[in-house]
Amino acid sequence: MRRSELSDGGVHPQTLARLVEHGRLIRVTRGLYELADADITALHTLGEVAKLVPNGVVCLISALQFHGLTLQMPSRVWVAIGAKARRPKFEYPAIRVVRFGSRALSLGVEVHRIDGVAVPIFNPAKTVVDCFRFRRQVGFDVALEGLHGVMRSEKAKPVEIIRYARETRIWSVLRPYLEAVVADGA
Repeated sequence: MRRSELSDGGVHPQTLARLVEHGRLIRVTRGLYELADADITALHTLGEVAKLVPNGVVCLISALQFHGLTLQMPSRVWVAIGAKARRPKFEYPAIRVVRFGSRALSLGVEVHRIDGVAVPIFNPAKTVVDCFRFRRQVGFDVALEGLHGVMRSEKAKPVEIIRYARETRIWSVLRPYLEAVVADGA
């Protein structure tokens, strides 16, 4: 929970300090707390980032990994924020910020519950399109791996990928690769 959520719930700052001192709560980072006996999953960091970057969306390699479309294990959580949004400043968890325009930031967002936290994550089709848009940052091989993975797993249809690619103006780049993957049968 964020400190503000605890305060809104009636937890006084002194009470919060005592809960941390007695080991009932753990201070994850400035302004973020969790129960000491919480059952932590492998995706727990995504929930932490969702709390710390409330207007952000998990994207690119982190979204590929969440959807099971890559073997990459990102050392940071990739998070998309608005073009004019203030850049988050915290040391833990490690994040990689990518700026999206308002239209691209609102397309293809799904909300998943991870450890009780609502985490916005781009859907598989939009994630693959974004990997091609940011191929210099994530690596062209990662973008291709994501495309092969999404077609093989059938987590997205070609028509969805085409729609997102056209709306984000990357269709001319993505088209030959999508055609090749569809022709090969993934």
